[in-house]
Amino acid sequence: MNPLFTPINLRDLRLENRIVVSPMCQYSAREGCATDWHLIHLGSLAQSGAALLFVEATAVAPEGRITPSCLGLYSEENEAALARVIETVRRWSEMPLGIQLAHAGRKGSSREPWNGGALLPPEGGGWRPVAPSAVSISPGEPPPEALDEAGMRRIRDAFAKSASRADRLGFEAVELHFAHGYLAHQFLSPISNHRADLYGGSLENRMRFPLELFEAARQAWPREKPLGVRISATDWVEGGWDLDSSVALARELKRLGCDWIDCSSGGVSPQQKIALGPGYQVPFARRIRAETGIATVAVGLITEPQQADAIVAAGDADMVALARGILWDPHWAWHAAAELGAAVRAPKQYWRSPPRGKQATLMGSVNAQR
Repeated sequence: MNPLFTPINLRDLRLENRIVVSPMCQYSAREGCATDWHLIHLGSLAQSGAALLFVEATAVAPEGRITPSCLGLYSEENEAALARVIETVRRWSEMPLGIQLAHAGRKGSSREPWNGGALLPPEGGGWRPVAPSAVSISPGEPPPEALDEAGMRRIRDAFAKSASRADRLGFEAVELHFAHGYLAHQFLSPISNHRADLYGGSLENRMRFPLELFEAARQAWPREKPLGVRISATDWVEGGWDLDSSVALARELKRLGCDWIDCSSGGVSPQQKIALGPGYQVPFARRIRAETGIATVAVGLITEPQQADAIVAAGDADMVALARGILWDPHWAWHAAAELGAAVRAPKQYWRSPPRGKQATLMGSVNAQR
């Protein structure tokens, strides 16, 4: 069997293949509550043939949203709205579901990308973001509010409460968002963390709060269910967070019970200089996996089935996650299975869809022809 289509176990969760649908922000919620758009979006991807589908970055507190239109899991109303979506998706798909829990920090209170993405002031419907330090992302922007210990404690509790809500909703996996310049990443990076207390300065201190967030979520999340973390493996800025630091963080996360590291990069500084190219972030997953022994997820410009299969075959990563590529081609996993001679689970309503000679791609479809 092709490596991309071999099963993998994450604690008690068994995945049928190594293809993961990444969390993808939709900016389509109302007061943090999921809408019919989420039902359409997730319902489509739940038929994709991937092994695991993640719900987008979901804020653990109102001020933790990136935009006023971002999804949240911090209230009874949020939980009820998402429950309606999840129950409907599960009625028609057996695909395991995960959710990414997040806090935007100083990147909160932004306009949606299609509205420019700039900071939204309180008088325009936004709020004052919080951060490790009162350091603006860009010159000319008002600085965020520096968190005190009481504020940090509230955020730790919020991650735990949202993890408990995710369990009540029946999610099989949770990923914590420590990447892309959001709050946990802001604590990790010396670019955004200028604190002089136990949460700033040395690498050990800068890792302290993200590790506390992980511990809080791990304690609230059932032992038998997997919990992973997405990181930015490097800031792509000299003097910023780097791969050596990411290896050190991964070791500590593994010690605390982390099940995978999702290896992305960048997002904390407009000064970043990213060397884009096919699979450009795979070396991060490879090194973290090799030096720590933790499972890794490779992401970033992975578009071709042979490319994804080779990443898993070489031991560069244990799983491959797709985002924009699977939005462009929601049946990417079907087409990958056809190209690599494998099979994926698909709804019986679609069993007659494969072209002649490709029927075995969809489990059950060979017997569905008449």
